[in-house]
Parts: sequence; structure tokens; C-alpha cells
Amino acid sequence: MTDRLSRLARSWDEAAEGYEQYFVPRFAPWVQAAVDALHTIPFGTVLVPCCGTFPELELLAPRFPNRRIVGIDLSTEMVRLAGLRAAGRPGVEVIQGDAAALDPAWSAAAVVSVFGLQQLPDPAAAIRSWYDVLRPGGRLCVVYWPEFAEETGPFALLDEVIDGRRDRSWEDALIPALGGAVVERDELVSYPMVHPDAAAYFDAADRSGPLRATALARGDEYIARLRASYLAKAPAGEWIHHPQARLISATKPPSRAEAVPPTS
Repeated sequence: MTDRLSRLARSWDEAAEGYEQYFVPRFAPWVQAAVDALHTIPFGTVLVPCCGTFPELELLAPRFPNRRIVGIDLSTEMVRLAGLRAAGRPGVEVIQGDAAALDPAWSAAAVVSVFGLQQLPDPAAAIRSWYDVLRPGGRLCVVYWPEFAEETGPFALLDEVIDGRRDRSWEDALIPALGGAVVERDELVSYPMVHPDAAAYFDAADRSGPLRATALARGDEYIARLRASYLAKAPAGEWIHHPQARLISATKPPSRAEAVPPTS
């Protein structure tokens, strides 16, 4: 495992409990949108790469009964919590592993992933890997936070105070990476999100969210300076915003044999 992946795994191990409590309820509308985008799928396994604590399962299990549903995540602690959610459900399992490159032998009916893609080292390669595991007629739905999720709000302010932007040129490569797919939807999906105040959001992002990896890499003093700068610029009181996530839904065309109608 590379140093970056090791740090990423450790960050989400530390964040897992808080993520389940703070972010999972707030991200629920986007999880619902992703599962709704699957519509009908052929029979077979449903894969959830970067499953985290596996909130998708609560929607997938009743919608696709009698299916094998598999969550995959790099973080040991996320897998543990996901396993608790999966306990007692026949056909459901959680695997610890690198979800960025899936084995085509899965031959999955569907792949759905919410807010994991933007964390991976090579998102374009990952989304291609996820598409390649689909069987003919299978469907992929990915939801992720784009570079500009909002013009103002907690996310935008965090981007503003962090010194240095990450390279997000990979976003333009996502649709080209799905060459051969039928892209049904590529759109921004927005829902309201509420935080008790700016400090509550920042501390959740630090201890239970995407800032945990930054904290491990740059140290507590950097995070303390970042927090002070953030709170100095943030509004007081409850903070409501409407961030936009990008939803991409695509299907794999049927094989030539399946596309040709029977002659008798």
C-alpha cells in the first residue's frame, strides 16, 4: 500500500464513528438519488465501492431482494461499522480492500458509489474499473463532490482557507473514461444541508471527515490555524446551505447476442 493510501485508510479509521453520526444523515438525500438512478438492473451482484459505513445498504436491500450486495472499503474501521449494518442480512457482505481497481470477474449487475470517487488517487481510472465490472445491461451510478460544489457555504469557505488547491483536472476525464457506455445522466444534484454552526461543521470535517487525512499529513498546529481562520470568516449561528454533487449514471450496452432478437 502506498503512503498516500495508508494515510487515507488511517484517516477514515479515525473518522468512522463520527462520520456515521454526523455526515451519514446529512448525505442521505444523495444516497437516495444514487440508488434511485439504478432503476431496473439485470440479475446479479450489486457492488458498492468506497462503501464507508454502508448507508446504501438500507435502500438497496429492499429494492433488490435476493441479490448479493457487496460493500468494499479500504478502512478497517469503516468495514467494521459496515459489517454491523450488514449483520443478519442474507447475501450481504463487506470486504476490506482497495476499491479503486475492481476485478472484472465480479460481472456485476450494478455498481453504486456515493462520495468516494473524489478521494481516490486516479478517479478516472477508478470509474472505468467500476464500469468494466458490469455485465451487459448493467448500470453504474456514481455521486461525488465536484471542485465547485457551491459558491458560498461551509464547503466553499473551507476551500478558501486551505492554502493550495488540489489538481481537479481529472473531472474532465470521467466521461471520456466511460467510452462505450450509454451515459444516461450527468448532472448536478442539490439538497439542503444544515449545521448547528460553523464550529460544528469544521470540527466534524476535521475529526470525522475529509480533513482527517490533512490533519495526519500536516499536524495539529496547522489544523488549529486553519480552524481559527475559518471561524473568523464564517457566519454565526445555524448554517444552511445547498451544495451540489455531480451524479453520473451509465449503462453497459447489451452484448451482440443479447441485442439480436431470436429468429424463431
